[in-house]
Amino acid sequence: MMSNDSMRASARRVQQALAKFGLDLRVQELAESTRTAAEAAASIGCQVGQIAKSLIFMTAETRQPVLVIASGSNRVNEKKIGSLVGEAIRKADADFVREKTGYAIGGVPPVGHAADLITFIDQDLMDYERIWAAAGTPFAVFELKPADLLQITDGKVIDIH
Repeated sequence: MMSNDSMRASARRVQQALAKFGLDLRVQELAESTRTAAEAAASIGCQVGQIAKSLIFMTAETRQPVLVIASGSNRVNEKKIGSLVGEAIRKADADFVREKTGYAIGGVPPVGHAADLITFIDQDLMDYERIWAAAGTPFAVFELKPADLLQITDGKVIDIH
């Protein structure tokens, strides 16, 4: 693990956002990419399902950002999420993701975003004792408990299938 001083700026911003919650959550920068759930699980040495992937969607009409924190082994049912927010959603493009979160695709964390996001959490993540989330870059992650994820995101736990 790198010291806070040697951390990339994006990872340092995530660490600062995490510090505000008073939990002992520490960003780690890894040598291997964690851009995809499979890469992250291989790099960390955990199950793909333990990866909390932060996926950004956009509402079709009002262009509101929607964050779905999904288990790495699951796909998001966009129609179900759309019904929960009251309008269709679609996967956001790279520019929208960066504008609304402050981070590039492949490193979007569940916290520390540039805008307020409607947030949903995959209920399957609640089945694990420990999970891992991206921390601002494709090489940075942090470990946490599912209860910590609820606390730091104020997200709504749902069945995302």
